[in-house]
Amino acid sequence: MMKLGEILSKLNQLVFSINLIGYKQCEPTWYHHPRQQSFHSVWFIAKGKGEFVINGTSYPAEPGKLFFFEPSMICERSTDFNDPLEYYFIRFSYASAFLEKEQWNFELEKNIDFPLTGMYNVQNIAHVMNVFEQLQHLRKRRGAIVAMKRKMLFWELLLMIIQDFRSQKLTGNTTNAIDSTIDFITTHYQENITLERLARMAGMSVSHYSRLFKKFIGYSPMDYLRHVRMDRAKELIVLSDSRLKEIAQSVGYHDEFFFSRTFKKVVGVSPTEFAKKHKTKITPQERRKS
Repeated sequence: MMKLGEILSKLNQLVFSINLIGYKQCEPTWYHHPRQQSFHSVWFIAKGKGEFVINGTSYPAEPGKLFFFEPSMICERSTDFNDPLEYYFIRFSYASAFLEKEQWNFELEKNIDFPLTGMYNVQNIAHVMNVFEQLQHLRKRRGAIVAMKRKMLFWELLLMIIQDFRSQKLTGNTTNAIDSTIDFITTHYQENITLERLARMAGMSVSHYSRLFKKFIGYSPMDYLRHVRMDRAKELIVLSDSRLKEIAQSVGYHDEFFFSRTFKKVVGVSPTEFAKKHKTKITPQERRKS
């Protein structure tokens, strides 16, 4: 399984289209012969028992099991005669569209792998099922608002699944420790924050803290700090009339030139170029009025 940080990073680059939503109550003799999948889909087992064979590997189909199928998979499915399966399913398509370092990137589904594939266990069954039920309720409705709500619910489902995976990997204390250092970074980013200080706050060794942070957040702790600082710097460049040196100091950099180099590395353009592109120009008339 891909690391959670990597899964989140890849999911955040995608846009989705919901093509089909349904709920299936299987007959006792229900059986799908081995066949190649043609679409991306996610299935959630609500009731019953069965067996899914994916590319030759057998998996139990039972409540709480979540399956992500993708084209080219060879799948065989069957249900228990005495306890037939009931499941929700969503067929979807996607593309990659994201802004990185001031450049838009686009990629079609056929050229990128979906970050979730195969079988997963879900602990928070009731909440996941509730989102599937809401999507199922909207199945026969049409209209722009309904389409937007379906997409929002699908994103909520994916987020809930990732959070469920995270809770399975981390104990409550560990989750709280990492979250507390994130809160500290977002409120004290202008201070001199070191990796050792963050690890000490989390009650972990530097290496253990760094490894867990990167695994579940997707950034190293110090890279996360840099991105928080640059996000604030972008706001100040666009919304204030402060000089570059003042902006650098307000986000934790005493060296204006080091700040500029870091800004270009993270954002993709220099602070001056960013200001030219994004800063609202005020006309002399508007300035006199203000």
